[in-house]
Amino acid sequence: MSPLPDRAQVVVIGAGIVGNAVVHHLAQLGWREILLVDKGPLPDPGGSTGHASNFVFPVDHSREITLLTGDSTRQYAELGTLTTCGGIEVARTPERVQELHRRMSSARAWGIDAELISPAEVSEKVPFLDPTVVLAGFWTPSVAVVDPLRAGELMRERATAAGALTVSAQTEVLGIDTSGGRVRRVRTDRGDVDTAYVVVACGVWSPRIAALAGATIPLTPAVHQMIDVGPIAELAATGREIAFPIIRDMDPLMYERQSGPDLEIGSYAHRPILVDPDDIPSLQAAALSPTQLPFTAEDFDPQMEAALELFGEVLDRPDAGIRHAINGLLSLTPDGHPLLGELPEVRGLWSAAAVWIKEGPGVGRLIAEWMTDGAPEIDPHAADVARFAPHERTRAHVRARAAEGFNKTYGITHPREQWTSDRGVRRSPFHPREEALGAEFFEVAGWERPQWYRSNAHLVDELGVSDRPHEWDARWWSPIIDAEHLAMRRGVAMIDLSAFSQFDVRGPGALPYLQHLTVAQMDRPVGRVIYTPVLGPDGGFRSDLTVVRLDDEHFRVITGGSDGARDLAWFRRHLPGDASVALHDVTSAVCTLGLWGPRARDVLAAVTEDDLGDAAFPFATARWLTVGSVPVLALRLSYVGELGWELHAATESGLALWDALAEAGRPHGLVPAGIGVYGTTARMEKGYRLMGHELDAEHGPVEAGLALPGLKAQDFVGKAAYTKAREGEPEATLCTLTLDPGTRRRPQGGEPVLTPDGRRITDRRGRPSYVTSAGGAPSLGTHLMMAYLPPWHAAEGAGLLVEYLGERYPVTVARAGRTPLFDPDDTRMRG
Repeated sequence: MSPLPDRAQVVVIGAGIVGNAVVHHLAQLGWREILLVDKGPLPDPGGSTGHASNFVFPVDHSREITLLTGDSTRQYAELGTLTTCGGIEVARTPERVQELHRRMSSARAWGIDAELISPAEVSEKVPFLDPTVVLAGFWTPSVAVVDPLRAGELMRERATAAGALTVSAQTEVLGIDTSGGRVRRVRTDRGDVDTAYVVVACGVWSPRIAALAGATIPLTPAVHQMIDVGPIAELAATGREIAFPIIRDMDPLMYERQSGPDLEIGSYAHRPILVDPDDIPSLQAAALSPTQLPFTAEDFDPQMEAALELFGEVLDRPDAGIRHAINGLLSLTPDGHPLLGELPEVRGLWSAAAVWIKEGPGVGRLIAEWMTDGAPEIDPHAADVARFAPHERTRAHVRARAAEGFNKTYGITHPREQWTSDRGVRRSPFHPREEALGAEFFEVAGWERPQWYRSNAHLVDELGVSDRPHEWDARWWSPIIDAEHLAMRRGVAMIDLSAFSQFDVRGPGALPYLQHLTVAQMDRPVGRVIYTPVLGPDGGFRSDLTVVRLDDEHFRVITGGSDGARDLAWFRRHLPGDASVALHDVTSAVCTLGLWGPRARDVLAAVTEDDLGDAAFPFATARWLTVGSVPVLALRLSYVGELGWELHAATESGLALWDALAEAGRPHGLVPAGIGVYGTTARMEKGYRLMGHELDAEHGPVEAGLALPGLKAQDFVGKAAYTKAREGEPEATLCTLTLDPGTRRRPQGGEPVLTPDGRRITDRRGRPSYVTSAGGAPSLGTHLMMAYLPPWHAAEGAGLLVEYLGERYPVTVARAGRTPLFDPDDTRMRG
């Protein structure tokens, strides 16, 4: 055993596939004095890498996960640790057949070879499967099995040969010392190591290790049951580890794969069995390994019946028995996504946790690039560990959502699917009024936000709104949304926006601090409302938000609820080292109502003595008003394309503000409207972009149509890349598409955009064209979609196709660029 160094440039904790991939890629990027430690022995230290089923299915509805999986597959192949066998996801129900069509669309969107096949074709590829149980199959030729332990060995060997890596197995981490909010030292049972960077890649133990530094990695270990049944003569006769395609039996939430002479069966259908990290047995106490717990047969019995239905020919034999069975541990998170990036509590402490075997090498490269360059090639937006609000990082929330999410692993999850566990944690002061009006609440970052109001149901017939005839299109949707939209366009609506995240920036250094983080010019007069992109070092979107200058040294930053925690971490990460800037999260202190529509000025004028005229209160400005007896910070701007204001008040005054506006609005036909209007229908009619959909790290302001007229002199994060993009022609343009008349289906987002003859569209950088957002446009009588298109397709009037659930529908490029379809001159909101 080599001696432990007393200092390292970086310490990576965990020698599973992820930790090995991190050290490998850090070494390739020039890092030296890398220390890899694990409390277990090598090559198998006893984590989930050692017992996982090790297969790779490349198609996911998430482009982020698909890209990570594709990168990992390429790396496994380059290391010689990948065996391609193909894979089939089979459907037993019509609902699953529809889901397979949806997966086919995702495969086409992301450029993965796949096809839908008949039961007979499934049986041809896997002859011991009963085709009478199956309705269809989703065949992916590139499905493979990998050897992650051998891949890890090769990665360590390469980093060691480069003179970059020291490996210390059977070394337990006892503490992580911090000072000034930064990592300083790792303490182990073999000595202490000074370092400025630590990567936690410990899988199910990651929460314990992060806690040593006072940080939180919100995951829980959970059981995934696996058994091997054999020997099976047909499998043994192949003489290979795997010779037949892997089967995902999706409806009973199971998979089956050859493992030499045995058939391995895994299940995500049993009850959620969560384990506390502190209760995982030690290496010495574990019968097999710490992450292979004793099998609980009673949990697997129903799944065995399902397996017998499909594979009875080989399983229902007297000489085939259970030869190996475990309750294997894996990591579950509150939303099912990995936990990647620098932890918000401690600088220099990075998480590479909750990663599956199929994503491991890709995550290793992503983390190494992120640590080296400040931005990875693959956008980690949905996996950013900083994405969670404080309550979402609690043990209670993690376990509640993990328990709910476990059985969704192979489930059919709608794009608008809502969680049911641990709800009602964050409620605006308007909540009692909203409940009384029959609000349908959707959740974002714990906030309960009305999506529509049943009290407005009468408007559906009055305004002639149509329902959606197909259940999938109408799921988690209501025609009331369109009715509320039309009522706002014709009169006035009130929308609860309290889920906004808001930060106050104060101090003598506030202006230069914000100049450094934003694209827009921040040195504007007091009272000015400023929209600005926020970029990463590579010029891609990190965020987009609104900044209000409240005083010479006082600014308020307002961003979306779903991005609040991520944006707060980014702003905190860039605070100067001195006391010149104070950053305070004021989200919980402020509630917000949006008041918009042609009659908005009439309503507000009835409850305030302040001058609301265009000269006194022009567009894109902020003023303090008194509404009734409530002091209100009023922002004249619009995300819905109508005259109106955001009204920000102290939380304790929220009900008084609601009641004053509701009463004043009665003579003007005021209706409450939900986020279905604000975030989808009105937004899309105006062509407004949404972070995490149209705006991502792969695209910058030029391609998104959000480049500002001038370039400020002050330096800012991403300025060099932004400047270069402004000087050249965009590789893609964000366009608005309309469904051609007569189409009754309603794409939801994520679908591929194809040429008129059905070919996949990519730009010169290889980025595909797909629907980033989709939604109704009641004022226009159509359904809108947004998509990035390369220049040769970004032509207004051009005809293309969108593939949705197995069918291709004609669409037209209605707008190339930022100009909205509804009220293109913005006269309504500036009037």
